[in-house]
Amino acid sequence: MLLNNNVTEIILLGLTQDPVKKKIVFVIFLLVYLGTLCGNLLIIVTIKTSRALGSPMYFFLFYLSLTDTCLSTSIAPRMIIDAILKNNIISFSECMIQVFSFHIFGALEILILILMALDRCVAICKPLHYTTVMNWRVCTALVAVAWALSCIHASIQNFLVLSLPFCGPNVIDHYFCDLEPLLSLACSDTYNVNLLLVSNSGVICTAGFILLMFSYTTILYSLRNHSAEARKKALSTCISHITVVVLFFGPCIFIYTRPPTTFTMDKMIAVFYTIGTPLLNPLIYTLRNAEVKNAMRKLWSKKQILEYK
Repeated sequence: MLLNNNVTEIILLGLTQDPVKKKIVFVIFLLVYLGTLCGNLLIIVTIKTSRALGSPMYFFLFYLSLTDTCLSTSIAPRMIIDAILKNNIISFSECMIQVFSFHIFGALEILILILMALDRCVAICKPLHYTTVMNWRVCTALVAVAWALSCIHASIQNFLVLSLPFCGPNVIDHYFCDLEPLLSLACSDTYNVNLLLVSNSGVICTAGFILLMFSYTTILYSLRNHSAEARKKALSTCISHITVVVLFFGPCIFIYTRPPTTFTMDKMIAVFYTIGTPLLNPLIYTLRNAEVKNAMRKLWSKKQILEYK
């Protein structure tokens, strides 16, 4: 329940207040967002239309691309529009919706990455039991559980923020609504709430990262018993996954596992995992995955044939 809320609108200062730099921000992040949409939607369409990409690994990759699309969309459009507006004002309700959507898709991305690591771990360490363990019913259930846990995580975050009184000021030195900037607007002691928020987001980020690193260490250790060709193929896949994990988790852990302090670099670090990582994910998976590239070529060839007819 929201207590004593006199703040109905919030002013976002964005990445910069300089008019020229704001135009540069508009152009750059519009291109980045369009690239993110094109790259992830291409992977989604390719996986849905290709029979060759019917394994659980690509089932999870489909949801990772879907999550990246939603994660970027929860932040980028508002940021792009604000870059061309003089006054960047967001209603308190819209701000809380942004917090909820960002955290639900951020948590979902973490859980999907864990499921992808689990899938590779079973495929490489227990190849004879792979089709039994990672059947479609199990994969669907795992994704459903990931969605449910993400909703619970985001709901807890919003509930904790809404339990605080907000009576001014209403200016946030950020380009989107997030937990730490919002806490700075509360007109009460936020120590306990901040501790709960850090425990929630921080534990998810840190525990997820440790679990993923353990999974890939187990995978790499088990590869010593495989043939050179099998090791090469497995390493290619794992390196792609590890790259995504480091790029996403590094900034998240820095932001969400520390005491309530603000650094000048926070906004740029946040740009990296809110805008940058969703763009890089499709590039990393397509450039390092021969099966995805072949499926995309076939999809393009099929399109060319249809246009010719």
